[in-house]
Amino acid sequence: MKTTRHDSFAAYVLPSVLAFALSGLYTIVDGFFIGQSLGDLGLAAITLAYPAAALLQAVGTGIGLAGAIRCTILQARGEEQTPRTCFSGTVLLLLATSAAFAAVLLGLLGPVLTVLGAQDEARPLAAEYIRVIAYGTAFQILATGLVPFIRNLGGSAFAMVAMGTGFVTNIALDYLFVWEFHWGMAGGAWATVIGQAATMLLAIGYLVRRRVGFVPPKAGEVLPLWGALLKVAAAPIGLTFSPNITLMVMNHFLLRYGGALAIAVYGCIDYVLSTIYMLLQGVGDGSQPLISRTYGAGDFGELRRTGARAYRAAFGITAVCIVALFLTRSVIGVLFGASAEANAGVTARLPLFLATLPLLAYTRVTIAYFYATEKTALSYVLVFSEPVLTFAVLLILYLWDDLTGFLPSALGDLLSAFSFTQTFYNFVQYSMFDLGGVVLYLSLAGLFVFLTIQGLQKRRWS
Repeated sequence: MKTTRHDSFAAYVLPSVLAFALSGLYTIVDGFFIGQSLGDLGLAAITLAYPAAALLQAVGTGIGLAGAIRCTILQARGEEQTPRTCFSGTVLLLLATSAAFAAVLLGLLGPVLTVLGAQDEARPLAAEYIRVIAYGTAFQILATGLVPFIRNLGGSAFAMVAMGTGFVTNIALDYLFVWEFHWGMAGGAWATVIGQAATMLLAIGYLVRRRVGFVPPKAGEVLPLWGALLKVAAAPIGLTFSPNITLMVMNHFLLRYGGALAIAVYGCIDYVLSTIYMLLQGVGDGSQPLISRTYGAGDFGELRRTGARAYRAAFGITAVCIVALFLTRSVIGVLFGASAEANAGVTARLPLFLATLPLLAYTRVTIAYFYATEKTALSYVLVFSEPVLTFAVLLILYLWDDLTGFLPSALGDLLSAFSFTQTFYNFVQYSMFDLGGVVLYLSLAGLFVFLTIQGLQKRRWS
């Protein structure tokens, strides 16, 4: 019996991890081809535009997951509400959201660019990319929004194939549009849009074959259903997009202190880290059908075992990624066409970001567990705390830097006494570990894990 359960977990999670990895690589591939073609300025522009494309994918993923979670729980409880009604309402919400985002991106492109932090030479290049992405809004939102339903129908392998097909299409068209036709930013954007369209068509074909019919909800059912879906969707949307909120905040401050070069450095780091984020989300969302099903059926023993497997998978993936990225840190910038100066910045600073990944692995799975069981309030807290705290710290530094010169230095000295990332910086620069820093890092990680476990036990969420 145990073997069967483990096989079931792997059958859901492994294809999901691969599918999310491919989803996260869309814009990274664009960054590779554009960076090789346009250099640091192209890298800076696509880094600035990246959150706009990522938001569309996040919205589609979040709404689709919310619909799939609700259908699965209702089925497990044996309730009479048909999954077709839930599915149809979700599709209508995906279409309405697509139209709204297309109107905003096209009608308010200037303010959108300002919010993203696009200035000077990078602004017209970022505008070129976003304008094309806006034309394909429906393809991107529907492609990512239909995949969770396929996964919950037992089609995790097909979902991976559908997203893989879109990814391969994106690569081929990036090569053709950017390198051969020299379409620049627009070429990369068109490659992404057409790749997502390929995924969407395959997803629709699968659902039609499985006879998942479209049954329009009654007029009075639409708004309540949309409200229920959006309540759950906020967490997975935030989970997918919160790194990009952090990216937008960082871009504004990087422009002030380092210009396009600093954005290019951070962009290369963010590209590789976003892939890890997507891998971890793949673990959480791949576990979601099993978690929602066992939760709806009241099988809490199996629910806890599924959660434990998800944590083990997340930590295993994180460990492999940390080692691989640390060993290859000196060539990451080169892959994206960064200058020697930008690549040196990536090499020096990437280990500092790698230090945060173990805690990230834990929180990513925990958040997925919460929204898979419709514990939305806690998922909101965990999802949005990172960008809020990042903005708060950067704002303080920004204001203090304008007021006086010594306060940032004093703050830096104070924070360094409590910073575990200094340990990894010392290792990179001087090939040595500070024992105190290692102990502090492990202590903080242990504290967060302990507090989370205590909260779970106290409220009996598991």
